[in-house]
Amino acid sequence: MHNELTKKDIEDMQAEIDNRKINIRKELLEDVKEARAQGDLSENFEYYAAKRAKNQNESRIRFLERMIKTAKIIDDDSSDDQVGMNKTVTVYVEEDDVEEVYKIVTTIRADSLKGTISVESPLGKALMGHKVGDRVNIVISKDYNYDVIIKKIENTELTDDDKLRDF
Repeated sequence: MHNELTKKDIEDMQAEIDNRKINIRKELLEDVKEARAQGDLSENFEYYAAKRAKNQNESRIRFLERMIKTAKIIDDDSSDDQVGMNKTVTVYVEEDDVEEVYKIVTTIRADSLKGTISVESPLGKALMGHKVGDRVNIVISKDYNYDVIIKKIENTELTDDDKLRDF
């Protein structure tokens, strides 16, 4: 499976990899050395904590490198009045009689608790390319779907809140 990522996602992921390899790796190795020097490793919590942090860092590096290697680069070719990448969309959910606001982002930045949804999610896929006033059917499964009406589309950029997700 290929993750759909933007050039900006790739740049941010590479910057994180470089930081983890150059700075964080060195600090964590030093922490392991210091903890090891404290003596008996069988009861040395600091040593196990330092090893765990070092291993998590290496795992994150491998994860990001794999994501970059298998990524499918996508561009946002939507017009200003269409739902597209990094746009904030207000939709009216008829079934619940409620308005909801979502920002469409790539999978690596999606966080539904913060109102950002993936372009690969059922809602993200269904909304892409539509305009204000369009009624869009969101298919969750073969047994469940619902309709939303697009009320507003705002051109927004990535912010500091739109960080790369952890694992």
